[in-house]
Amino acid sequence: MKEIRINIPEYDNCIELVWEKDFKIKTRYEYDTIIIEANKAGLVSLARHLLVLAQQEAPSGSHIHLDEFNSLEDSSVELILDKNDDL
Repeated sequence: MKEIRINIPEYDNCIELVWEKDFKIKTRYEYDTIIIEANKAGLVSLARHLLVLAQQEAPSGSHIHLDEFNSLEDSSVELILDKNDDL
């Protein structure tokens, strides 16, 4: 198994979004399928955001909204990353 190290901001009553340089992420909905396309920097950035949400200190209901006006490529559909501790 390969070990990967990534710096994750601590959750402190807010979510700090840290993006890798030159990240690109595009989302679309096609034939009842959600598709997320990203370059390496985009995938690492998304992984970091998910790990911030996964922290014990982040309460259920914490979420991140991404869309074409906020971090995603043009014509992307909105993407919401939502923590739900009841699942």
